[in-house]
Amino acid sequence: MQIAAFSLAEVSYAVGGDIGYQVQESAKSARFRIRTKQDNVSGVLLPSFESYLTEGNNDFGLTGLGKGGQQVQRCRETYARAVEALVELASLQTAFVILDEVIKVVNRRVNAIEHVIIPRTENTIKYINSELDELDREEFYRLKKVANKKQRDTAAADAEMKAKREAAAKNDTGAAADDSGPTDILAAEDDDDVIF
Repeated sequence: MQIAAFSLAEVSYAVGGDIGYQVQESAKSARFRIRTKQDNVSGVLLPSFESYLTEGNNDFGLTGLGKGGQQVQRCRETYARAVEALVELASLQTAFVILDEVIKVVNRRVNAIEHVIIPRTENTIKYINSELDELDREEFYRLKKVANKKQRDTAAADAEMKAKREAAAKNDTGAAADDSGPTDILAAEDDDDVIF
């Protein structure tokens, strides 16, 4: 851009004044056109600009014919290169702005995941683990109580059976000594009912 400004100063010096009105008179349509396309960079669509020349009849052939024609042509070429550089710069700047916005959005998502979702999930996992541990402890306590009750019941049943055996043994020894005569089978003894 600085070189283009110097070349315009050279034209103004060579021609001896401002040639802006001559350029405006000779320019009927734009020679430089911009073509846009989209590039996909990591899933982000970025616009890119490309300049191209259209050949027409506004050639500035007669501009600076009296004096300074070479400077006008050099200035035109210098500004053409400057416009191409500006188009490339605009394409890059647009891509940088869009990528900056996308990066900010991604950073927000990463921060949300890192500082909100992951701690919440970890707390949920800790809560579930503590509840499962508590259920395991309750189940262990319940099984222990059932085992103790079974032991007490079997011990009581064993003691009762032992007492019955001892009583039966005493009755048998006492009954054997008193067994001098026939006994009534139906009335004298209490037998348990037999259930099939």
